[in-house]
This record gives sequence, C-alpha cells and structure tokens, in this order.
Amino acid sequence: MSQIVWGLLAFFVRVIDFVLDIALLVSRMRELARMWTGSDKIVEVPATVKILTPAAQRTLAEAEQRNHFLYLPRK
Repeated sequence: MSQIVWGLLAFFVRVIDFVLDIALLVSRMRELARMWTGSDKIVEVPATVKILTPAAQRTLAEAEQRNHFLYLPRK
C-alpha cells in the first residue's frame, strides 16, 4: 500500500516539476525576446476582422466546396 502512495506522490512531484520547467522556459523566452527587441511588451493582434473582397469570398467558397468531400468519414 505504501508503494502506491509513494508512487503517486512521486508522480505528482514530477508533474509539478514539469509545469514549473515550462513556466521557466516561457519566462526565459520572454527575457530573451526583450533583450533582442528592446521591448518587453507582447504584440497584440487587433480584434477587427479584415473583410474579404467578393472575389476572395467566392474563391474561398469554391475551395471549401471542393475539399468538403475529403473530410467525410469513409465507410
């Protein structure tokens, strides 16, 4: 019984260590980006959606129609 408890405890410690390693990686990547660019701000993508021209909308609709049958489940 104690082996199961110690095994679970070791698993959780490894998971926490992994999550902290990922957080450290993100932090170091931000620091590296700040050193390279001279800015510590993350660029935000504007929320406005660019409207497609009618020709682009038709082309997109045709491409979706052509590829529609590729994604149907096969019997």
